[in-house]
Amino acid sequence: MIGNLGASRRKAALLAGVAVAASLVASGAALAQQSPASAADARDARIGQLEAQVRALVAANQSEAARIEALTAAIADLKQARAAPAEAIQTIAPPAPPPAKTVPAAIASIAGGKPAIASADGRFSLTLHGIVQFDAALYDQSAAGPIDTDQRRSGPALGASATNVDFTHARQLKDGDLFRRARIGFDGTAYGDVDYRLILDFGSGGGVENAGELYEAWVQYSGLKPFKFRIGAFPPSIGLEDQGSTSSIALLERSAAEDIARGFVAGDTRTAAEVFANGDRWLASFAVTGRTVGVINTGTASPTPQTFGDQLGLVGRLAATPLHGSDWLIHVGAHGSYLVTPPDVAGPPLVAGPPASGAVTFANTPELRVDGTRLINTGAIPAAHADEAGLEFAVQKKNFLLQSEYEHFDVERTGLGVTNPHFQGWYVEGSWILTGEARKYNSQGAAFDGPPVAHPFDPAAGSWGAFELAARYSDMDLNYHAGVLGAAPAADAIRGGDLRVISAGINWYWNPLVRFMIDYQHVRLDRLSPDAILYQTAQGAQIGQSYDALSMRSQFAF
Repeated sequence: MIGNLGASRRKAALLAGVAVAASLVASGAALAQQSPASAADARDARIGQLEAQVRALVAANQSEAARIEALTAAIADLKQARAAPAEAIQTIAPPAPPPAKTVPAAIASIAGGKPAIASADGRFSLTLHGIVQFDAALYDQSAAGPIDTDQRRSGPALGASATNVDFTHARQLKDGDLFRRARIGFDGTAYGDVDYRLILDFGSGGGVENAGELYEAWVQYSGLKPFKFRIGAFPPSIGLEDQGSTSSIALLERSAAEDIARGFVAGDTRTAAEVFANGDRWLASFAVTGRTVGVINTGTASPTPQTFGDQLGLVGRLAATPLHGSDWLIHVGAHGSYLVTPPDVAGPPLVAGPPASGAVTFANTPELRVDGTRLINTGAIPAAHADEAGLEFAVQKKNFLLQSEYEHFDVERTGLGVTNPHFQGWYVEGSWILTGEARKYNSQGAAFDGPPVAHPFDPAAGSWGAFELAARYSDMDLNYHAGVLGAAPAADAIRGGDLRVISAGINWYWNPLVRFMIDYQHVRLDRLSPDAILYQTAQGAQIGQSYDALSMRSQFAF
């Protein structure tokens, strides 16, 4: 293109030169026809014009030559840049922008041995939970005599009708083992303010494991602090010992009084709707409760039969630690339950007359479940309503803890000519952690969790875990107007039995997941035969007993 431009310029210059020459020829012909003087003047003027035109042509050619030289130099520079190495080109390129920061979609962890996964912003989470408690026990009873002279009885039998009495198991409590708890499930958070939990249980508290049942299934809204709202199947808050984690209680089982109180209208697998609020040092809760979910009757293959109307109850609790210091605290609390409507198991009457009333039953196994025989048992009490009230007290100083609770039960009985029965129970329990750790107070449940293990079990490092000593005395009296030995019961009498248990144990915490427990129990039961014919005993015979038991638990929980 530049070559073409130069040719054009040269052609233009040539044409200009031709035009000048033609002009000279024409001027010469014109001058030849003029006078000499006039011709000389005209010639000089014409020469000046032509010289000016020549100078303009020379200047134009010089300008074109300079432009051609500049364009040629630019072409040479571009050719040199094209041939330069890539490294030289990169030195003049602008720096690349830094890579965008990546945010992980989820974060997995195993905190305290609990596998968990959570979103990066913490609004979504899921934590796996599991607990396995394998118990073994030996019962030391007096030698059993012939069945016609051995007056030890229990009843009604678990899973049987109210008229079916267990004659045999009370005479020989089962030596052996039991998966007391075998639970697996998960809980977590969704959208920041919604909590949930689903737990299944394959263990049992009745001597034989379940095939598997729903233990907890609930959803909770926690966005209106300090209040929380929960609905589903779960044990509502009903006491100091009840709210302690089953994987960290100091002895193998809760006291009989607390176990009966929590099973009245609260307890495991209970359907409920609860609202509760708590701060660092207080808890308040209230729940409306219904039936228990799919509880399998021990010794039977079918679930609890459908009722004609489910139970309805109310549960409330207030607890606080008003006095506390850096290494001590005092806990006080009160709780109560009210049975609004007992379950309707009879349905509408088959003949004209008032409908059958509901009933309540108070019964318990003596604080060890390898054998599930309920040695204390009121039987079914026809009732319109019933209530329970309890008081809580605990004091903790460093690695020493002392706690106690009292329970009182009232039944509004139906029927003419009978008074309303009442029962009571209590316990006092202490624990001392020999290795110096202290049990943690959980303000969410207003109860004490297990201790942290400062030095997990590692013999190679000379570390042996944590050791704890525990002891308890408990008394649960289910007698009402029981009468005297050898006498028939009065019309309003209830001979459920008075159970007193002395327990002592040692706990070995290997780490937060693994624990071994050894417990010793001395059990004394005073109970008069409720019915000589039904129980096949002498009138007013003593059907209680006294025995010792040694038990061990191996536990893995996360």
